[in-house]
Parts: sequence; C-alpha cells; structure tokens
Amino acid sequence: MKDHNRKIFLKGIHEYSEYLKLSTFKDSIESEIKSANETDISYEEFIYKLLQKEFDYKQEELRKSRIRRANFPYKKYLEELDVAELPEDAQKKLGILDTLDFIEKGQNVILSGNSGTGKTHIAIGLGIKACLSGYKVFFATVPLFITQLKELRSAKSLRAFQNKLERYDLVILDEFGYISSDKEGAELLFTNLSIRTGRKSTIITTNLSFDRWGEVFTDPVMAAAMTDRLTYKSYMVDMNGESYRLKATKKWMKEA
Repeated sequence: MKDHNRKIFLKGIHEYSEYLKLSTFKDSIESEIKSANETDISYEEFIYKLLQKEFDYKQEELRKSRIRRANFPYKKYLEELDVAELPEDAQKKLGILDTLDFIEKGQNVILSGNSGTGKTHIAIGLGIKACLSGYKVFFATVPLFITQLKELRSAKSLRAFQNKLERYDLVILDEFGYISSDKEGAELLFTNLSIRTGRKSTIITTNLSFDRWGEVFTDPVMAAAMTDRLTYKSYMVDMNGESYRLKATKKWMKEA
C-alpha cells in the first residue's frame, strides 16, 4: 500500500511540475528524495534545495534569453581581450566600464578610432556582461538600424518600436559612420537616439572623429546636436592605434 501511494504521489508531482513548468524540479525530484532519505535532512532543507535548483535553472535560462534577444552578431567576452594590446585610453577606462555603473547612471560610451582596434569586441563584451547581470540589451549596426527604422515607419509601426527601444537598459550601435545616410535615415537615427538621452545608456562604435559626424547626418546643425547629446556626461574612449586584429594575427603566426 505504501509503495502504491508513493507511485501516486510521484505521478502527481510530475504532473503538477509539468503544468507549473518546473522542469528541473520534475527531473530531479526522485534523486532528491533518495538523497534526502539517505541523509535524513529536514523537510525545510529538502524543499529549499529543490526550489534553489529550479531558481538557478530559470536564472540561467533568462541570461541565455537576454543574450539571444540582444541579437549580437557573435559572442565576444571581455575576458578574451588582451588588455595590454588595446589602445592606451581603452586600457585606462576598461576597468571603469567593466563595472557597468555607466548603465545604472544612464551614461553613454563612445568608442572612437580606426578599424581593428577592438571597438566592437569591447562593445559586445560589455553588452554580454550586461545581459548576464540582468540588463536588457539591444545590438545593431547603424546601417541595419536605419533600414529597420525606415521599414517600421513605412509599416506605421515605428511608435511601438520606439516604446520598446526606450525600455532597453543598453543599446549598442556598431559601425557608426562606415556608411553615410540620406536625410530621412539621419533624421530617424537622431530622433530615436534622442529619446534615450540622459535616461538610458547607448554605446556607439565609430571610425569617425566628432568633427566628421556631419558626413553621416548630412545636416551640420543636426550633427552638432547629436554630438552634444551623445557626449554629454559620456565616456569617450580613444581607440586609435595599431590594429588589434593585426597584432593578434602576427602573434599567432609567430607562435605557429
């Protein structure tokens, strides 16, 4: 009779766990019961351990989901960087940015410099760390972002996207200035970056110095306004230097 009741209870536990979407709870209940019987732990500890397992699993799934939804083109971690090979200014400021305090304060980060010096790697690395720390992140290249904004405007769904964009803790826009934009694109970029100014953080990577931002915005007044808004209380990181990728390639060839 005891074994029969045990089977009924276990069946019910599995069914309830599945209905409540407690997958780790369901998968580990029998092994945890066996372990509890062997170690004679209290009911409180038994329940605590089961709930802790489920909590840890769901937190890990949330972290993975945030990284997936951020739409990074690939995964890059700050720990993978050879900091000594970065431009001097990046070496000085990376430790500050690594704390993610700039996100809490709604500050921007502008990574500006020539190609190959680690701008995108740092931006993605900070973005992934933000996802792992519980922040909502959005990543796009500027050309694709502008195209997306144009399509949303044509479909009359731009406002809904703007509401969503305002809620991201961190927006990363890569490759600013690599391709110039038309007047419509420049205005859309300006408007949608402006709605976050002073409240939420944005990371920009660019190969252009500020005096050349007019090449992207086409309108010098708009370029000046955007420069002023993005750089206010922001971290400006000078990424000019020898190509990080080229140095890594040389090192790899020497060791091969």
